[in-house]
Amino acid sequence: MTTTPSPLPLSEDALRQALAAGYRRLAQLGLNNGSAGNISCRFDGGALISPTGADADTIDPRALVSITLDGETRGAGIPSSEWAMHTAIYRRYPQAEAVVHTHSDACVALSAQRRPIPAFHYMLAGFGGDDIPCAQYATFGTDALAQSAVDALENRNACLLANHGMICHAATVEKAVANAAKLETLARQYWMSAQLGAPVILDAREMETVRQRYRGYGKSRLSTRG
Repeated sequence: MTTTPSPLPLSEDALRQALAAGYRRLAQLGLNNGSAGNISCRFDGGALISPTGADADTIDPRALVSITLDGETRGAGIPSSEWAMHTAIYRRYPQAEAVVHTHSDACVALSAQRRPIPAFHYMLAGFGGDDIPCAQYATFGTDALAQSAVDALENRNACLLANHGMICHAATVEKAVANAAKLETLARQYWMSAQLGAPVILDAREMETVRQRYRGYGKSRLSTRG
């Protein structure tokens, strides 16, 4: 029996380049403006994270800050004010390899309602459950917000942050950025649908069927039998 070897870990330089590219991509997609939002990935038992006040137009891969999972800075730079939220996710969820936090418009608008996004669309299943939960409000950059976020992410890979925005994690920087973009699209679509009245919500059985089909998505031709 043969097994597929695991991909070799990226070098520090490659990770820095990927994070800087991801940070710029978030701005290009309109998910962050100015110095809002942050991005990180696991590195050397800790993480690399965007520096405080980073701007997509000028971000330098060399300026990304190396920190331990306890928040200690390794080398130069000041990490994003939300470092505690990122490191808390890495400590709680070993599958998380990259984290993206944005202040994207539709996610912020819905987070101000302090309600989850229900299963109005089957693609919510890609985030791990039947809804996108909304973490309880806490002041930015605090341990309380970090705890609120990791609790909301139980059995999920994305959540809203009340009166704040969203956060998600994934296996790579690129996937985390893509998930942030997908969530913003779904948030906008839910908002639009709600203007017409209460959307019809898919039930738990329907969502489980979607998750089962997702397990084989892209690996083989899917059956047309529901």
